Amino acid sequence: MKAAVIVYPGSNCDRDVRVALARATGLEPLAVWHRESEFPQVDLIVLPGGFSYGDYLRPGAVAAHSPIIREIRNRAEKGVPVLGICNGFQILTETGLLPGALLQNAGIKFICRDVHLRVESSESPFTKAYRAGEVLHIPIAHHEGNYFVGPETLDNLEGDGRIAFRYCDPEGVVNEDANPNGSIGNIAGVFSKDRRILGMMPHPERLVESLLGGEDGKRMFEGLVAAFS
Repeated sequence: MKAAVIVYPGSNCDRDVRVALARATGLEPLAVWHRESEFPQVDLIVLPGGFSYGDYLRPGAVAAHSPIIREIRNRAEKGVPVLGICNGFQILTETGLLPGALLQNAGIKFICRDVHLRVESSESPFTKAYRAGEVLHIPIAHHEGNYFVGPETLDNLEGDGRIAFRYCDPEGVVNEDANPNGSIGNIAGVFSKDRRILGMMPHPERLVESLLGGEDGKRMFEGLVAAFS
């Protein structure tokens, strides 16, 4: 599986996700600077976490207008999977490739800690290595991770099975106490209509080996390899 990781000024998780992908695939992913307008054909595009353009205006707002976005949009329309993690999720909502917006955390503080996630669907290349209902242990690190959509869009996401992950307690119970940032419906990640695009606030690339505290994130990348092998 060939992958490309888009790099912005202010990206700080691009190397982490490249290491995770290299270990899963045996191939070094491409690092594509955001000012480029094209890049070689790949099986997966990743928008990593960080603070593109220092979150100027709002997270992802400036990055959504970089030259590379047009090519990402074109490839997404042709079915190339796109994974947006944290700031990458924010960029995907700013481009309209995913619905909704990431607002300031309900507690108005930057949050950096491990959380529990419940897998809501295993019916995608990104989640095929997990079981629906399984509880994962994954870190978050964000100030604007409060996912919001209007009632109609929320109904559509629910009805179409496009919610990928929800924040939950260790037993998998979804409740207010398990919601770290105020996200509507405890939503931590969502799919596009064809489930070829995933945006998520938690960082699977930060848990790919036991020395880092667990391997729940590793399985996402292994699942992607299996999906395209």
